[in-house]
Amino acid sequence: MNRNRTNEYRTMIREIVARIQPHDDREARDQAKTLEWIESGAPLNRLQRPNVPPWHLAVYFVMIDPAAAQILLLDHIKAGLWLPPGGHVEEAEDPRDTVEREIIEELGLPASFQTACADLPLFLTNTTTQGTGSHTDVTLWYVVGGDASTPIAYEEREFRGYRWLAYDEVLAMPATQVDPEMHRFVSKLLPNLTALPA
Repeated sequence: MNRNRTNEYRTMIREIVARIQPHDDREARDQAKTLEWIESGAPLNRLQRPNVPPWHLAVYFVMIDPAAAQILLLDHIKAGLWLPPGGHVEEAEDPRDTVEREIIEELGLPASFQTACADLPLFLTNTTTQGTGSHTDVTLWYVVGGDASTPIAYEEREFRGYRWLAYDEVLAMPATQVDPEMHRFVSKLLPNLTALPA
């Protein structure tokens, strides 16, 4: 990618991150660290699995059924946790395009963005993975709409199964069974539900 396109891409990612309204002090710190990382000139996208470069962009797309007041979580084989689906942002890829690509690959469904400002993620986290190839995922959490009554053709090589859960059920799950930031995400989601399409 040439320098002009690299700068344009970096500016786009910086604007996405800067427009997120932090929910708590932790998200504000993650946002500040992310903006510092973007400004550093470091590569933003994963170039080689699992940890080159050691920080790189990823997305979650959290599917909700607003009418049923439920969230979709999948039983991730490798992580051993109940997670939203997601993936890594490819070089020069708009994170929304990542969501649109990954949701087809992982769930066989089109993306229906649900945030009040649909070009923005609702939540931002910096998560350092454990074990061999440890790295930091800078994850943009998008909200997409779904229908809990519709069967999902999930990617069976990646997930054991899926469940639609009420918001309170997710909050009641032990932190050891879900993404470490899932409870914080739901706590941020709940006050925003009135701004989401029904």
